[in-house]
Amino acid sequence: MNNFLTSKEIAKAFDNISVNKAKNSSSNLIILGMLAGVFIAFAGFASQMISHTIDNPGLAKFASGAVFPVGLMLVVIAGAELFTGNNLMIIGVMDKKISFTELFRNWIIVYISNFIGAILFAFLISHSGLLDASSGLLGATVIKAAINKVSLPFSQCLIRGILCNIMVVLAVWMATAAKDIVGKIFACWFPIMLFVMSGFEHCIANMYFIPMGIIAKSNATYITAGQIQAEALTRLNIGGLFGNLIPVTLGNIIGGAVIIGLAYWYVYSHTYTNAIDIKEETHIS
Repeated sequence: MNNFLTSKEIAKAFDNISVNKAKNSSSNLIILGMLAGVFIAFAGFASQMISHTIDNPGLAKFASGAVFPVGLMLVVIAGAELFTGNNLMIIGVMDKKISFTELFRNWIIVYISNFIGAILFAFLISHSGLLDASSGLLGATVIKAAINKVSLPFSQCLIRGILCNIMVVLAVWMATAAKDIVGKIFACWFPIMLFVMSGFEHCIANMYFIPMGIIAKSNATYITAGQIQAEALTRLNIGGLFGNLIPVTLGNIIGGAVIIGLAYWYVYSHTYTNAIDIKEETHIS
């Protein structure tokens, strides 16, 4: 007996998953969405904590990538609603199990709730004193990371968002295939590690990283520790936040719902179902 689902079985499973997510109450979606935002923010904070004193860029990215997947593990195994993973609900729409209205209702509620959860976590971290680590170097790292994100042009945010959510939904796809906890952990770890190491852009993670940088920039100790120029700080504001989130979110939808979601629906659900229908019609005739 296999301890994992085949791709065809995963596509079928997402019909049921999509229906359950679409029918869930708004209150449940808000709570689970906020939790997902917090889980991803936990991972974001830990990824910067482990890497902020590593001078080698490659090793720093690997350390971050090794820790960050815990966020998705918490979402998948403990249970939460994550906007980027829910992009795979497009399969349920294409199979006519849910409507576009139900899809967008879920996406909008979950997206906003993810944002609230990430912001709340950033607020708690800002009052925890933890950013003072290494004489303020962690706080400086947080600010620099946020500046780098808001400084990206629209096209780069879009492309990095596309590439990111290809990996995220593949992690969710494989975790759905796994029937045991260990399998789900490995399914989450490798693709998410890859996207973090590669420098791709995840809209929910950025809901923590950028606001955290905006909050941290008011601390002079962090500015001094990181030798951050005043001109760079001017880009770190609400306009910079949404200047990043808009193209990254669009890119995440393209990568998750369009490239992977529609491709896998066509190959493993639409084409396969049609093939069965043709065989049945041939048999009847």
